[in-house]
Amino acid sequence: MSGNANRRVGTVRPSHLMFTAGIGSLVDLPNFSVLIKGLDSWSYNGITAYDIDEPRLRAAVNRTLQRHGRRQIEQLRAAPWLEGGDSDPKGWAAQGVGVPAIAFPQWLRCTACNVLAAVDSGEFAFINANPRTPHEAKFVHDCKKGKPLAVAARFTLVCTDGHLDEFPYTAFVHHGQTCPKTDRPKLRMKDHGGNQAANVTIECVACGTKRNIRDAMGERGRRNLPACRGRHPHLGTYESNGCAQGAVLMVAGASNQWFPLTLSALALPKGQGGDIEKLLDDHWPEVQGIESRENYALLAAIPAFRYLREFDADALVAAVAARKAGAGEAAPAAPDVQADLLGPEWDALSGPIPQASDDFTLTEVCVPSPLDELFSDVRQVERLREARALIGFTRLDAPDPESPEIAKQVELSRSAQNWVPASEVRGEGIFLRVREELMAEWVTRMEKSPQMVAHQKSFGRFRNNRKSDRKTSDFDPLYGWPGARYIALHTLSHLLIRTIALECGYNSASLAERIYAGDEQNPRAGILIYTAVPDSEGTLGGLVSLAEDRQFDRIVRRALTDASHCSADPLCSERLPHALADFLHGAACHICLFVSETTCERGNRFLDRRFLVPLTGDKDQVLTPVGLLP
Repeated sequence: MSGNANRRVGTVRPSHLMFTAGIGSLVDLPNFSVLIKGLDSWSYNGITAYDIDEPRLRAAVNRTLQRHGRRQIEQLRAAPWLEGGDSDPKGWAAQGVGVPAIAFPQWLRCTACNVLAAVDSGEFAFINANPRTPHEAKFVHDCKKGKPLAVAARFTLVCTDGHLDEFPYTAFVHHGQTCPKTDRPKLRMKDHGGNQAANVTIECVACGTKRNIRDAMGERGRRNLPACRGRHPHLGTYESNGCAQGAVLMVAGASNQWFPLTLSALALPKGQGGDIEKLLDDHWPEVQGIESRENYALLAAIPAFRYLREFDADALVAAVAARKAGAGEAAPAAPDVQADLLGPEWDALSGPIPQASDDFTLTEVCVPSPLDELFSDVRQVERLREARALIGFTRLDAPDPESPEIAKQVELSRSAQNWVPASEVRGEGIFLRVREELMAEWVTRMEKSPQMVAHQKSFGRFRNNRKSDRKTSDFDPLYGWPGARYIALHTLSHLLIRTIALECGYNSASLAERIYAGDEQNPRAGILIYTAVPDSEGTLGGLVSLAEDRQFDRIVRRALTDASHCSADPLCSERLPHALADFLHGAACHICLFVSETTCERGNRFLDRRFLVPLTGDKDQVLTPVGLLP
């Protein structure tokens, strides 16, 4: 936690800083909560190895930043960390190394006498005597009942521009006026419980005025709230011209308080990921100055541009000159940058076997009969590395590529930085390629079927029902529909993950999936199931060993057999979304198909067993060849 003492108050995994506890988010500690500060406050004193070298991800980040008119970056940096911090926490903390945070909300309530005051009011004391036990850090109140624990007052103000502020308790209880008795009155917060909504009374001890927090809730309550001050506590700034958006009451820790904008990419072997034209598309702002071999040598010598060494200097100089003489700069990037990253990964996983490296090792496995009727390729990914980057966040509404006006992306730093925070994980995996002719025939047969049409219409209802009232642009309810191909591959992936978790020694939360379904122009049919954990559990070899022919044949057959029945049947097997329902799954539930949120890339949506096994005896609608059906 930031402050004069730079005291440790907790720990967090690097991957959590990308997805659940990143810059601008609130992290719940055992006794209070903290807010992760911006990049300007991060310290790398004494740290030399923090660069994550992943050119494809860096280029994708730059494409996204360029589309929003932001400065390009040169580095992906891991979170600051010094080895030996646990054995010598005093020395580590004294150097100020770590991810800085501040206590937030900064209004606290005594759990004994209900006194409500700010951290800097002098009412509370911070205790963290033992640096080896940061989880014991707490605030206490010295009152007549001893030194009871003081907890965070859990109400905050947020707006769609990403601002976050303290709730104005003093002004609220006095209806926007000042206390007639004193300038800084003492407040009390009493929680009356109940199950209808928040039932909390704020009382001014000096003048006796009381007001329930319900007066600040809902549409009517917004009129009782002050204008948003444009505060970014993670940056320590206020908007100079204020904020035009209305403030909304939110309980700290609510699920819509913070939505990260992240990108991830697999490290690919040299020679993969595209030719020179692809390089120019991805890195044009960086490579457009290469007009000679000397320019090339100077740039390639910089660590951030080492990826240039994979290309011939003369060929690259000629390609840059040709592009400048032709159509000019590269065309704008595709709207979905993350989807663009999957193309080169598909080429690497499904193409010729590359030379093994520390980051990517691929081995071909013989596909046993009759599995070869379903899979054209089964490959062991003995080594892989996944890099992840955080580029911003939103509040209240998740980022929507179709509707950028409903939630403003918040910056990670006050001043322009040439880096963004990132993390990397190493692991292993199994890549499966479904026969394209089998998939194409099934898609043609099922795309207009009543079952698939029901899924598609439910997706439209899902989008309509969740459309923000702040949306001003044209609205297409079917924007983002993944298609029949994706639903079949996603369902097959979940079936295999659930079976593999019982066999390989990894728990299912340690596994992840990447679905390569492509689109109409670039149809693909592949699944990568891999470990994605930042510790040694990700590389134990238990997963790739299951790709051997006998093991894999048994696993696939067991997965399909398990899919043919569910203890929730017939309710589960007959489930199909019809109006007015808007759920995004069919014959699927926690018993038969759902996996942990860290495993599924689409939040357990777009799943249906009926497309892989005949739940009602109709074998015409399933993708699985007859020889593999249970």
